[in-house]
Amino acid sequence: MSGDGAAIRGARFNPKGIPALYLGLNIMTAVKEANQGFAHRIDPCVLCAYDVDCEDIADLTTEEGRGELAIAFDDMACAWASALADGDRPASWSVYDRLKARGIAGLCVPSFAPGAEADDNNLVLWRWGPDLPHKVTVVDPSGRLPKDQLSWR
Repeated sequence: MSGDGAAIRGARFNPKGIPALYLGLNIMTAVKEANQGFAHRIDPCVLCAYDVDCEDIADLTTEEGRGELAIAFDDMACAWASALADGDRPASWSVYDRLKARGIAGLCVPSFAPGAEADDNNLVLWRWGPDLPHKVTVVDPSGRLPKDQLSWR
């Protein structure tokens, strides 16, 4: 659970160099996020469930929640990948800038994946670890997940 993959180029809600953990709040949202609109193709991946007990989470799934934090939906929904490809800073990174400055550890946001529906939401974390107040643990009661990178070889 490093978040390093998102940090390599940045993603919708984390600038380049900032680790982030993107979690679909249900399995179908996670699949939509993983396949990004390719209905009959999905790259190999591992879907996991997580136990999350985090404080300081901003709920941006509603107009009211966004209004309380002065976050514009259009900034969240921007074509962030196109902006990066054009050498521009995505407007959605301003969400990170403003919320991180307020001590926010992460946000609950609508999914912007192709095919996402109104109830498809994601949890995006900038601070997480094994302990409270930002505790995240993978659910693996049978011990099936690899213990380290050597397990993938």
